[in-house]
Amino acid sequence: MKAKASDMHSKDCVRVAVRVRPFNKRERDAGSRCIVSMVTSSVTIQDPRDSENRRSFCFDYAYWSHSGFTRDHSGLYVAEEPGGRYADQDSVFQDLGEGILENALQGYNATLLAYGQTGSGKSYSMVGYGPNKGLVPKLSDRLFRVVRENQDTRQCQVFFSMMEIYNEQVVDLLSRGSRIPGGLRVREEQQRGFYVEGLRTVPCDSASQVEQLMEQGTRTRTTTATHMNANSSRSHMVILLQLKQIFSKESITKQSNINLVDLAGSERQRSSGSEADRLKEGTAINLSLTTLGNVISALADVAVGKKVIHIPYRDSVLTKLLQSALGGNSRTVMIATLSPADICYEESLSTLRYAERAKRIQNRPVVNESPTERLVKELKAENARLLQRLNRLGQEGRRAANETKELRQLLTHNELQIRAIQTMWEQHLQEALKDWEQQYANITQERRMMQMHPYILNINEDAQLSGVIKLFIQEGEWEVGLCDSSPRCISVKGLGIQERHAVFKNEQRQDRLILGSNCTYLFIGFPSERGVDDWSRYDYDFFQSELAAAEGIHLGESSAGSSQTDPSLLAVFYDYIELMPMVAEANQMSQELNKGVEFKLEIKNLALSDPKGHDLEKETVVRVTSVGKKQVWMWSKAKFVNRKFLMEEVYQQHQAEQSGDSRAQGPCTSALPRDKDPFWDPVEPLLLGTAHLWLQSLAFRIPLEEQLEVLGSDGREEAILQAQLVPCSSTGLPLAEDDILIDPCELLGRRLDFQLILEQFCGLHWIREARNRGVQIGFRLFDCSQPLYTPAVWHNINPLLDYRVHFASLHTSRRLLDYLQSSAVVLELWGLQEGSSDLTSSLEGMRMTTEGIFIIDETGPTNAAVSLMSSHFDLFLKLRKRRAF
Repeated sequence: MKAKASDMHSKDCVRVAVRVRPFNKRERDAGSRCIVSMVTSSVTIQDPRDSENRRSFCFDYAYWSHSGFTRDHSGLYVAEEPGGRYADQDSVFQDLGEGILENALQGYNATLLAYGQTGSGKSYSMVGYGPNKGLVPKLSDRLFRVVRENQDTRQCQVFFSMMEIYNEQVVDLLSRGSRIPGGLRVREEQQRGFYVEGLRTVPCDSASQVEQLMEQGTRTRTTTATHMNANSSRSHMVILLQLKQIFSKESITKQSNINLVDLAGSERQRSSGSEADRLKEGTAINLSLTTLGNVISALADVAVGKKVIHIPYRDSVLTKLLQSALGGNSRTVMIATLSPADICYEESLSTLRYAERAKRIQNRPVVNESPTERLVKELKAENARLLQRLNRLGQEGRRAANETKELRQLLTHNELQIRAIQTMWEQHLQEALKDWEQQYANITQERRMMQMHPYILNINEDAQLSGVIKLFIQEGEWEVGLCDSSPRCISVKGLGIQERHAVFKNEQRQDRLILGSNCTYLFIGFPSERGVDDWSRYDYDFFQSELAAAEGIHLGESSAGSSQTDPSLLAVFYDYIELMPMVAEANQMSQELNKGVEFKLEIKNLALSDPKGHDLEKETVVRVTSVGKKQVWMWSKAKFVNRKFLMEEVYQQHQAEQSGDSRAQGPCTSALPRDKDPFWDPVEPLLLGTAHLWLQSLAFRIPLEEQLEVLGSDGREEAILQAQLVPCSSTGLPLAEDDILIDPCELLGRRLDFQLILEQFCGLHWIREARNRGVQIGFRLFDCSQPLYTPAVWHNINPLLDYRVHFASLHTSRRLLDYLQSSAVVLELWGLQEGSSDLTSSLEGMRMTTEGIFIIDETGPTNAAVSLMSSHFDLFLKLRKRRAF
């Protein structure tokens, strides 16, 4: 069901529509619940952590596409019941597409912006999939229908352009030539405003031609994404339809631009303290969306009467090109797409807030005429005035020979300029038309070959870009790689692709291929071998899940024999398969740039547990290793993704330098300072693993001596640690056997003293790998507010620690007794690297006696006590450190 607040062009405010999509597979697997509801044009979102916290927003249109639909025999999604609330593609087009087309036919510029997080349904609404065509193809089809129906009253011409904006670079998606390093330039003229210099414009005479041009543009976009190592969800796609109408009777020419913009994914950036990065996140990549938000906010403030000094249109390529659409000469619609899942609450709420600001913007549209024709008309008008002046001079009998000569020269110059403009425009159209005819012939040839030969087709994270590239394997032997000069070569470009990468033969069937670091293909056999399988199920997630399974990463199950996936592992699993190709790309860039850095995916806390023995929350992280210096970092997903964007900038800069591009900007990539190099970080201590020393024996005052396995995050043994728990007197002397308790309750209300002794490590894997490393143990006991650390030991695989610390409870409580009987002290093994600082114990909130005994199971000390404790503890650590060496 859709809700319509008012007629689309009764005002010149930006019209905003919100559309809610169905759950995707990940959300269904996670058992997500819907937190978005709609009533007429009102959208309400509920905080999944607080059912009382609801936010409502009102928009011009609200489309419920989450439920209440079915798929008919042709694959079209339709409402389950006639008159149901489900909003299909036709409903969206009738409100938004028809209004945009009507505005364009009246001579106004019109813009449609699709905004939302990656995977929220932007591309589905804009382009569609299969028989469920989106706004762009439906608008094209309706446009040419109107042109045919009105050809007696007006002459119409339609021109098509398609571009992509990624990392502040503009790529012409209709150009068959090699990509221009640095992208096409954005220019500005007083009459035209901002425009893309050299953008190919193709004249079209049918909707099918527009659809084929979109197919060609999508093919180029896929190839560009592979070559540039770019994720399409981080790029903006812009389709420009120019409509020129000539009304002969009225002697009127109208020209309107229809901008159809599929914006990049709008994920909110998390920057918690643990993920703060010394380098700004992929600045150029996120610059356009950030600037767009700033422009919308500034224009929204202007609309409510606030004083705004500056609107930052010029701060990004995207906002330059959208200046007329936002606060300028255009009638604009924004469709904001949402995921209704509780796990997407933050992103969906952010999208709704963004859309709410956008609806306040007011534009100033006017009916347009062709800039080329306007210039020709002005030159012809000037010539008419010059002829009148010449005639007056002749009638008056004046002999102003010099003035007459000057006027005739001006007339001749203007005529030449008119012819040059018309010739240049015609040549441009002829070139574009010739180029299109060649592309159309290629598409036709490709469809014939699909019925003759086996081929491989690409699989992309963006479903719109999957299946676009088809590489045919004809009879005989074919080389695959960067080579394109050989007559028997299948040219493939991308990170990690070698000159002669592989050889294909028709000897046995293949199913999936991965070439280089990020080129994934599905093999389609001979026509006679093809069954009725639905190839669409072999999507990007399918292949990444297969690869993860090959690496031993599977989805967990909640119980034996259950088919229900454990929701706690889903996020980690999908993070893992999302990062797999990115890690492969980062490794390839590091190799080509000679950085000597390797990246490896790991699951943090895979085999680790808390003091109660419960599994810790798992997280996908990236282990980063400087091979030469044996330095190691552990990056969170957010940090790695941010750094990878910066690596791409460095890599593209390097490519520009290699190709001799004069527009290469920034310092030479081979001479980047360390604090600007995204492949490098200052070294820090690294958590290597943990061991559990269970405390139950202390409840009976029984001494315990253990050889503990220190296990890494993946369950691998990092070392053996010899440790003791020794019940003792207040002076530190071990208790006798007579002091052993039969019933732990006897401790209640009494004093309990014990020592934790860490004696020696054996077989430290961390130091065996590199002798310039060190280790420390860190731990926290009961209610200690801060962790304690042993002195650092360096260069030794089997170092002696000889570390002991005395704890005391002056009045043992039930809480402490329960803790001792059910918990362990978790001993964390920290790896130190050359250049990193030792970990030091903090005393904030901790009590300690003058004898160096830590007091537990009591409230915190006064400030004076803390001060006294600090001085004693410093002395205590110095004594411990001397003994350790």
